[in-house]
Amino acid sequence: MTTEDSYVSYEAFGATGDGVSDDLPAICAAHEYANAHGLSVRSRPDATYHLGSRALTARIATDTDWNTSRFTIDDTQVEDHKAPLFEVCSLLPPEELHIESLVRDQRQVDVRPQRDCHVLVENASKRLYIRRGLNQNNGVPQHDCFVLRRDGSVEGAIDWDYDAITGIEARPLDERPLVLRGGVFATLANRMKQEVGYNYWGRNIVITRSNTEVVDLTHYIVGETAVGHPYRGFIEARQCANITWRNCFVSSHKIYSTIGSAGKPVNMGSYDLHANDVVNLRVIGCRMNDILDRTRWGVIATNFCKDVLLEDCTLSRMDTHMGVSGNYTIRRCTLGHMGLNAIGRGLLTVEDSTLYGRALVNLRADYGSTWEGDIVIRNCRWVPACGDTWQPYLIGAANDGMHDFGYPCSMPREIIIDGLYVDDSHHPEGYEGMYLFSDPDGIREGDEELPPAERPFPYRLCQRVWLRGLTTASGKQPLLSPNAGMAKSIVVIAEKQ
Repeated sequence: MTTEDSYVSYEAFGATGDGVSDDLPAICAAHEYANAHGLSVRSRPDATYHLGSRALTARIATDTDWNTSRFTIDDTQVEDHKAPLFEVCSLLPPEELHIESLVRDQRQVDVRPQRDCHVLVENASKRLYIRRGLNQNNGVPQHDCFVLRRDGSVEGAIDWDYDAITGIEARPLDERPLVLRGGVFATLANRMKQEVGYNYWGRNIVITRSNTEVVDLTHYIVGETAVGHPYRGFIEARQCANITWRNCFVSSHKIYSTIGSAGKPVNMGSYDLHANDVVNLRVIGCRMNDILDRTRWGVIATNFCKDVLLEDCTLSRMDTHMGVSGNYTIRRCTLGHMGLNAIGRGLLTVEDSTLYGRALVNLRADYGSTWEGDIVIRNCRWVPACGDTWQPYLIGAANDGMHDFGYPCSMPREIIIDGLYVDDSHHPEGYEGMYLFSDPDGIREGDEELPPAERPFPYRLCQRVWLRGLTTASGKQPLLSPNAGMAKSIVVIAEKQ
């Protein structure tokens, strides 16, 4: 079953690699054997493995080298469109922990696990991220993920207070890193027809094992037609820690629409990279084509993550949907038409990067445009709206104080700009200059117009903006906001050049 080099091959378990035969059963058997014997797996470099239509999942618990092998995924007719093709998993059993309560930013607990663990806690009696807009919903249960060390210390700051904990899961961290390397995957896109609602596809690689690195993987999307439904992410990390995606090539998806929860048409988000409840996510050297093509959806989404680094990447966007906390860092990156999106708390740093979004930083309005903490922008270049005619707003935010998102909402406490060039050469007629902020206080259609002080869920404004080395193609100085009332609340300090 193995070679003298002690690795497992798919061919030893019946795979043909001819691109026609269904090789997934053999692939599953090969990984099962490798997991049981602690052996690595290596595919045949010149093979094309067809992964078939059956609802089978190969469980990967050892290093796997797909090198230059090709994998065909035909999603035109499948048994279960939500069943992953691969799951990178730990063989360590979960631990039982008992934690009765937690407070925000708690750094130590009395519990002593046998191993360092990724912990997920939940209080089902409270709901957060109560979404507003065309995809409105009633939110999700309050929960947090963090790493709990054997000495009881916590890594990944607790975001919320927990007077009660209704659920807890503890997954031990494998000490040895697992590396998934290479492979060229091509997905023949689904043609699912469904007029109302989302129906996400998950024929993908799911990572639930902490300390996992995916290196040099390539994924293409082919055969998209006039109909189809979105993908959750070809590489998807869930409920784990210390995940790295390095030097991967990913693909954007065609934009399809549906009838959303508000009863109106809405575009469906479809992703190639996805992370939920991950502590320490690193995306390094990853890239894609056509980052300015607005017919393609942005390539990455994350939810509930702690400490995220995007470095040396070229992607159509970076997004943290339902919150990120700790350090959210964008370094030496190029982000395309969907730009940089964020909500959460901590320190957001954007440095040595070029961005093409409508705002340099868009604070997502459907989750309250909230960032509790500071933003630092250093040595960056911004081309608003990909160079189209556009009134630029550096920070995009919208929160009129009329919706309960489940948490208090605020602008960043302080914004520091130290070196930024704005290409505002394509500006509208009558242009007076870029705005540092959009108007967050705008009243939405159908809402009662109340003075800001009387709105039930007030939006806390930024306190201070520091400007140094901010230049524009138009030569015009920046303005604060079209909302004149913000000038009374925000201090702008422009240092001499």
